[in-house]
Amino acid sequence: MTGTLGVASAAVDALDQLLGHSAWSSAGQVQTPEGALSYRCTAEFLPVYDDKLASAEAAPLAAVMCTAYQVQARRGAQPRPVCFAFNGGPGSASIWLQLGAVGPKRVVIQDDGYAPAPPYAVQDNPLTWLSAFDLVFLDPPHTGWALARDDAARKAVLSVDGDVAALTGVMRQWLTRHRRWDCAVYLAGESYGTTRGAALADSLQAAGVALSGVILVSCAMDLQTLRFTPGNDLPYTLFLPAMANTSQYHGLLKGRLAAASQVARQAAEDYAQGDYLSALHQGARLTPIRRRRVARRLCELTGLHIDLIEQHNLRVSDQLYFFEALRTQGRIVGRLESRVTGPMGANRSRTWEFDPGIDAISGPYAMAGQAYFTKSLGIDLLAPYKLINTEVNKGWNWNRGEAQGNHFASTTPDLARAMRRNPHLKVLVASGRYDLGTPYSATDWSLAQLDVPAEVRSRLTHRYYDAGHMMYTRQADLQALHEDLLSWLQS
Repeated sequence: MTGTLGVASAAVDALDQLLGHSAWSSAGQVQTPEGALSYRCTAEFLPVYDDKLASAEAAPLAAVMCTAYQVQARRGAQPRPVCFAFNGGPGSASIWLQLGAVGPKRVVIQDDGYAPAPPYAVQDNPLTWLSAFDLVFLDPPHTGWALARDDAARKAVLSVDGDVAALTGVMRQWLTRHRRWDCAVYLAGESYGTTRGAALADSLQAAGVALSGVILVSCAMDLQTLRFTPGNDLPYTLFLPAMANTSQYHGLLKGRLAAASQVARQAAEDYAQGDYLSALHQGARLTPIRRRRVARRLCELTGLHIDLIEQHNLRVSDQLYFFEALRTQGRIVGRLESRVTGPMGANRSRTWEFDPGIDAISGPYAMAGQAYFTKSLGIDLLAPYKLINTEVNKGWNWNRGEAQGNHFASTTPDLARAMRRNPHLKVLVASGRYDLGTPYSATDWSLAQLDVPAEVRSRLTHRYYDAGHMMYTRQADLQALHEDLLSWLQS
């Protein structure tokens, strides 16, 4: 018992130290196509309170790290918009967006998705979104350096709804502390950050923050579209176009399908929405002739052996594809960046030890990011900065409201409600065609299910890019994303 109390006390002390620490601040300048921008970066920890209690009556549940880049506004100018940005996981820090596409500094990765050789460093990002709005990057509890007070607090904030409540409160605090309530406010989330971003759009509206826009990168708003579980046939159809796209890239297709990625994608989209979906619904009622015909078409679209497809009951899961697509070459296909592959072990088992798509960039981001935080921003915390905390992912509560045992969390109803409530809210969605974590066609499905009338749907824009989950690691897509953002803002 003494040991447990000691651990709990240490956690409380660590949280209090973070919240009691003064903000770190530094100045910088970046040259953008629109001109030079001088900015000040401020990193600070803001408390998370239980919204059922008055903040003065209870200790904070947790701390959220807020790293803000603000441009000095000209005297008499309109207040600059503010964009709050966060990543996903749900146990991921915001370093990917901050040092990948959005912030004034960037970690450079090779255009093919593979890691460059060390050492790693950040460089100026001329395509920073700072040209459009001031930026605030949020690291939720137990990502980056952020923490929760104790086990009870962890349970409260490490959940779909608890996370939304925590970040809603923190963003309102930040607007108050920095006197920015007179600004247009935007959200930008990536991956699980789109799950939370869609819910936050409605939560903030209810809390008195009328958003101007939401940017969703690599969507994961409907978990049912992404999880290959018994009785859930939806992902098999929705992943097929991205698999076909990837197979074409790696030279696994033949004939007309091999000619261009667009041809392979379109063929897979047509088949997935028609005959394939129908066949999966038929199940054991399929005739042997039709069953073989389906297996043959899947073979043509993925490059997998027809017998393997039949052995798996016409259902090609993500894991099956990762290990079997390039098995003859001894390679596994990357999940978050399927252009990238990695070597199998000697026995070529289907044990998922690492994702070559994310491992190619996690090392550079970790080392360059840590150097930037300590040297440029002066953050002197000795604890490791957690890019991805797998313990958060394992312990996450996916239930919503009073529901129990529902791991198919969905926040598209929240986004639809926010868009119906706020006539000025517009949404930009970005998808990578080589993303086999949150495939573009699964996002197409989720957006098609939004319960909004046509005039509201006209405020929704979906753009596609020729890289993976972090499409901005490819220079051409970084440029395209920046141009799409500016065009969307001006529309």
